[in-house]
Amino acid sequence: MRNRIARIEGLRPADAPIHAPLGVDSLDRALGGGLARGRLHELFAAESADGPGAAGFTAMLAQLALPAGAPLLWLRLEEVERTGGRLSAPGLAQIGLDPARLVLLVLRDPVMLLRAAADVVRCSPIGGAVIELWQQPRALDLTASRRLAVAAEESGVTALMLRVDAAPSPSAAHTRWQVSSAPSIALEADAPGHPAFDIELLRQRGRPDGGRWRLEWRREQARFAEAPLPGFVVPAAAGGPASAPLRA
Repeated sequence: MRNRIARIEGLRPADAPIHAPLGVDSLDRALGGGLARGRLHELFAAESADGPGAAGFTAMLAQLALPAGAPLLWLRLEEVERTGGRLSAPGLAQIGLDPARLVLLVLRDPVMLLRAAADVVRCSPIGGAVIELWQQPRALDLTASRRLAVAAEESGVTALMLRVDAAPSPSAAHTRWQVSSAPSIALEADAPGHPAFDIELLRQRGRPDGGRWRLEWRREQARFAEAPLPGFVVPAAAGGPASAPLRA
């Protein structure tokens, strides 16, 4: 309805963002319908050890925000590529993101990365961009984040800034999150459970801040669901045999 009204009134996409539902009603309501596409979002790993989990969560958000068939560009630093571990194509496929849609850009330093990111986010045929930065580079200031936010609003490209080993600071991001890995619940026959995360909404523009959720990623449905707490009995996996409840 908001989008229809926006088209009738001739508003730009920046005035009426399209939301990508995440699959959890309470979270989608808090966000006004889901993750706003064509906006800059910041995701902070709660601890350095949560970097891989935060990267996985970011990839899942990107999958939900990507238009059908559009590519995802992932920008990271050479030093991170050497010492922080490389992105795993089988791992991306395991969470449902087709590696063939991913274009990896490895840049020499934060200044070069942010310049490339600004160009990437301005390119409307691109579905989304992950901008991965570690620690607190001087080049990432309020002006740089505002440049990315404006580019995302004008092009409609969803920009996800992944921050590892960093503390939140003033920025122009539409939302800001803190992400940590959480225990998963074993599936049938003690198979590994769905990837689980503890997330906190630290800030969002134009709407109330705050809120915590424990989520798990359901690859088959390509959505999030509320994760049961450890120690509770959970039903069998969707599509599995109708057997006795599983032990957490």
